[in-house]
Amino acid sequence: MITSLSNPRMKDYAKLTKKKYRDATNMFIVEGEHLVIEAARAGVIREVIALSSHPDFKQATLVNEAVMKKITDTKTAPRIIAVCNFALSDTLHKRVLLLEKVQDPGNMGTLLRSALAFNFRSIILDDCVDILNPKVLRSTQGAIFHLAVRYTDAQTFKKTHPEYTMIATAITQKGSPSYPSEPFVLMLGNEGQGLEPSTEALADTTVHIPTETVESLNVGVAGSILMQALTQKRIFTTK
Repeated sequence: MITSLSNPRMKDYAKLTKKKYRDATNMFIVEGEHLVIEAARAGVIREVIALSSHPDFKQATLVNEAVMKKITDTKTAPRIIAVCNFALSDTLHKRVLLLEKVQDPGNMGTLLRSALAFNFRSIILDDCVDILNPKVLRSTQGAIFHLAVRYTDAQTFKKTHPEYTMIATAITQKGSPSYPSEPFVLMLGNEGQGLEPSTEALADTTVHIPTETVESLNVGVAGSILMQALTQKRIFTTK
């Protein structure tokens, strides 16, 4: 068991609480049994670290609570964590979610979970909250391990992939129900300002969510509704 806060490997892992070290090393940490299991299934684990032996991870490195707290920068030490490798993906699916300047970790996590649920498996990020932020990772509940992520902007994407229909959200309530043909990109913007005007101008079509009483929805909620609607699947009830 490692008990020294000066252990070189543990000191390096502790740096992963900061974005610049995650970016420099392409490594990040997930906390808790569920996320560790999801990371194992995805084959991205570098090392499992635990406070005590675990039946599913018998090769885990054991540490005491002081070391675990240092690594995770939390008040309560998690029982198990995994140090994982991260790599951007060149894979491009037919349904793409492009997020511009989304800053709230909870919103980001919700959008990534919904993206996986509704088969938007390619994620484009432009100046957003760090998706390897511990709060985002917890919110995704493992969805991050099943998505192809890349960093670029809408203008660059449109130039390199003109075959994709670019979809923006609109405030106007005008229009008629329709479904774009794949491949397409759903573009969502910042919580307060929405999409940049220059980005919205790139749209081939716009969509809106009819609402009553409430004028606007949280981007995580709105994005989830739109992704479900764009799957063209009905919601079923059972008796």
